[in-house]
Amino acid sequence: MPTAPKTLIDLETRFWQSLVDRDTDTALEILSEPALMVSAKGAIQFDHKNYRKMAETGSWELKSFELSDVQVVFPNESTAVITYHVKQEVSDQGNDKFIVEEMNDSSTWIKSGEKWRCVMHTETPAANGHTAH
Repeated sequence: MPTAPKTLIDLETRFWQSLVDRDTDTALEILSEPALMVSAKGAIQFDHKNYRKMAETGSWELKSFELSDVQVVFPNESTAVITYHVKQEVSDQGNDKFIVEEMNDSSTWIKSGEKWRCVMHTETPAANGHTAH
């Protein structure tokens, strides 16, 4: 039986929630090793050890997120690409002020055995940018 798009949407949402909860172990269960990310800060490749370091020592904090316009494509049975718009509230850790950012994101997932893992994530600022609160 083919994987339903809902499975990938749930995994993507679970990863985002792990960022809000600062639950690095859950994130690592979902991430491939190594994994790639492309953002306005550039392209990086990281393994689980480096992800843990980034997640647990970084000053960036995700307060909340809302995914919309989600689409999932399966190029084959073991690969999925998900794209969506995300509205996210971020701040420097410990700071009460936050910024609302709107981004267009994509993730590439691969299936190994029975588990799906995210191998690549990209984020691009949406045309309407961000606002401070």
